[in-house]
Amino acid sequence: MRWLRHWGPAIVWAAFIWFLSTHFFTAGSTSHVIIPILRWLLPHASPELLEGMHIEIRKTGHFVEYFILSLLVLRGVRGDRKGWHPKWGLAVVVIVACYALLDEVHQAFVPMRTASPYDSLLDSSGAVVAQLVAWLRALRQARDPGKPA
Repeated sequence: MRWLRHWGPAIVWAAFIWFLSTHFFTAGSTSHVIIPILRWLLPHASPELLEGMHIEIRKTGHFVEYFILSLLVLRGVRGDRKGWHPKWGLAVVVIVACYALLDEVHQAFVPMRTASPYDSLLDSSGAVVAQLVAWLRALRQARDPGKPA
């Protein structure tokens, strides 16, 4: 059960990312929700601006999804240990980057979705930034162990 406590959140989040890679979350599908919200927030914005913002929101989603996955995989790799270690961070980035590649391969077989190496790089950058944040947090906590990070 300890293994599930450490790895369960990462597995659930990875399954959620996999679901987001289905035909339910194509650009055409999300535009029916996101663009009306943007139009309501910015009533004078041009359709081109709204479409560009829609694309940026979707790309930001890639980064955030994998930032979170990276932190959850770190929780699994670290187990009951505290802090951050370069080996853990490297292992996490490799695991998450491999999952990002696998997710893009999955999208290649989903109708109305496309695989993009650029999305995989964006996903992996979210993982790297998350590990940098975890490392900085661990440094801060090591400097002042009595203060919450």
